[in-house]
Amino acid sequence: MKEENHKNYNDQVEGRNAVIELLESGKDINKIFITKGERHGSINKIISMAKEKKVILVEKEKRKMEEIAQTLNYQGVIAMVPPYEYCEVEDILQGAKTKKEEPFVLILDGIEDPHNLGSIIRTAETAGVHGIVIPKRRAAAVNSTVNKVSAGAVQHMKIARVTNITDTIEDLKKEGLWICGTDINTKTYYYDQDFKMAIGIVIGNEGSGISQKVKKNCDFLVKIPMKGKVTSLNASVSTGIIVYEAVKQRLK
Repeated sequence: MKEENHKNYNDQVEGRNAVIELLESGKDINKIFITKGERHGSINKIISMAKEKKVILVEKEKRKMEEIAQTLNYQGVIAMVPPYEYCEVEDILQGAKTKKEEPFVLILDGIEDPHNLGSIIRTAETAGVHGIVIPKRRAAAVNSTVNKVSAGAVQHMKIARVTNITDTIEDLKKEGLWICGTDINTKTYYYDQDFKMAIGIVIGNEGSGISQKVKKNCDFLVKIPMKGKVTSLNASVSTGIIVYEAVKQRLK
């Protein structure tokens, strides 16, 4: 019998923690591949959960698993899933309303590295961000690498993929959000800015930062102090610093 081609599936989630998060989320899973002979550690938990949820389990030789894997460290497990379901921006705002919280949104202006996107999603989820907005063009989309780096946080985060970031910012403003951008040339340090209101924080591209068009649409700009010879931070690190300042203020 001809072996079923994994390419028929639309996307995949790799790594033990990411697959456990996926199983716990209750989202659709077409099939889970595990490396033949893998029976130690958390792989047993994955097998048990998959059987309980009646998800098809298939053992494959290590060589075959390496052919299927999209990441180097897939940890002996790959889940085949339908494509990631992006939400609408309105869903993010509704989520905040349901929680009776002021909206807290991240807007990513051209993050291209899937590792950065995964790290940002993980930080956002732990910080209680209501949702993330990403552009459809010239930016990383949610894939297996993003899912793995986020440690499964993708399964719990609302992400809207939009055609035009500038138009979306205007729409968010109409909904009462204040838009904060990051710019090394501004005078205001991030810890001197009020983040307690309905807020959208814009994080720029890894190399060029926020585009001029987007920057002009921000209500205010903040910067992170730089004391060393290198005058920029990784996008995901910058996100963590500013997002957790907002968290600190919003908890008071």
